[in-house]
Amino acid sequence: MRTATYERKTKETEISVELNLDGTGVYDVHTGIGFLDHMLEQLSRHSLMDLTLRAKGDLHIDGHHTTEDCGIVIGTAIKRALGDMTGITRYANAYIPMDETLSRAAIDISGRPFLVWKVDFPRHKIGEMDTELFEEFFRAFAFAAGMTLHVENLYGTNSHHIIESCFKAVARALRAATETDPRKADAVPSTKGTLGGSL
Repeated sequence: MRTATYERKTKETEISVELNLDGTGVYDVHTGIGFLDHMLEQLSRHSLMDLTLRAKGDLHIDGHHTTEDCGIVIGTAIKRALGDMTGITRYANAYIPMDETLSRAAIDISGRPFLVWKVDFPRHKIGEMDTELFEEFFRAFAFAAGMTLHVENLYGTNSHHIIESCFKAVARALRAATETDPRKADAVPSTKGTLGGSL
């Protein structure tokens, strides 16, 4: 079982995470931001990654630090759980429709972090959460995990549907990219023979 735990404490946040990449999508998430909880639950459920997360942040200021640091903590735990990445599929993508909305995500677990974010929202807030924070989450997530991540909303008019379809697309792509390739379970999926940051 590919599991990891990680704790991050700063003057702005205290966050702990436990995850299992080979789980069944069981989650127990408390960030203090209701809509972020909802999205992280979608990430867990649709990637089949078991996720337990506790966060205390400076929400009296706003949700920025908590959201970004949750991305850092989850991404770091995923990187640790993957180890040397032997046998993983590495590349994956997913398209997710949600009513009038269609979004896609593409992942390369390469050790070379990058985020392409092409998502616009009709509204600036969903509940009490600023929609601009979702880009901050996914940038922190991708860089901490050491993955190239492209997320794009192709069309949609409902902000809730747009971001939920993005999280579900990332989850499905993450599930596929981290799965073991049965034809190469003993090899790192790179002609260099290694992943983890080298160009």
